Amino acid sequence: MKKKSVYIETTIPSLVTARPSNNIEELSRQYVAKNFWENERHKYDLYISRYDHEECSEGDADAAKRRLDLIKDIQFLPVTSEAEKLAEEYFEYLNIPQKAKVDCFHLAVCVVNEIDFLISWNMTHLGTPTYRKIISFNEHRNLWLPELLTPDVFMKIMENERKEK
Repeated sequence: MKKKSVYIETTIPSLVTARPSNNIEELSRQYVAKNFWENERHKYDLYISRYDHEECSEGDADAAKRRLDLIKDIQFLPVTSEAEKLAEEYFEYLNIPQKAKVDCFHLAVCVVNEIDFLISWNMTHLGTPTYRKIISFNEHRNLWLPELLTPDVFMKIMENERKEK
């Protein structure tokens, strides 16, 4: 059986490698991200892009090294001119703030490469109701539509799928 393809957005390696947070919500996200990384990721074909690599390289040098080490064996998806053009179209259409523009590039890479899932803890700019706009945009243009999910929801859906088989 073919494995599901999963694009790992930068928040996943960031949380897996971060020092334990004092904030209970953030600590919970760290726990889920680590659980996914340690126990679930081998069940899927994982992908990243140069955007993940660039974001993981930023900030504190030690933290950046931990993030980059974590993703070093994940397959890179190509960033084509088609993906870059699509990302710019998403950026304009979705009216996402400039500081979050890279989210459009993560999405576009997934669409162009027909990735099944984009998992992220950062659904501020791509979550509901923006996702509804993405669905409409992609359907109108006959584009692939990855599911955008947080890791906890993704793991629940996959667990339910396995139980149904």
